[in-house]
Amino acid sequence: MDEDLPAQAIDTFVEATNTSDPERRATLLSRAVSADVVFWSPLGRSVGREAVNDFITEVVHGIPGGPGRLVRTTRVDAPGEWARFGWRYETAVGETVLSGTDVVHLAPGGDIDEIIVFAGSLT
Repeated sequence: MDEDLPAQAIDTFVEATNTSDPERRATLLSRAVSADVVFWSPLGRSVGREAVNDFITEVVHGIPGGPGRLVRTTRVDAPGEWARFGWRYETAVGETVLSGTDVVHLAPGGDIDEIIVFAGSLT
């Protein structure tokens, strides 16, 4: 697998998370995740791009304090078809609301077909 594909898919997913325009988000998600992506969040398991879109709309954009943004905080570590990266969700003024690590699985074409969200610290 091209070593840039995981970072490209992840950065496109992050960009999709940060946009409030539903059409732009749908376009970005179609570039980053497979149609049947399996999405594991703190709220449970869901399947499909629409489920990811719903999580972004309802949960991420619904965080108290107004719209914020998801920021990738680490390099993408991608041994083979699996990748992980650190992130934080911050307010419009840069205060961290939540941070964590996501693990993703990449299909042969580079689309993310599984996302596992680990939110919060293990300490």
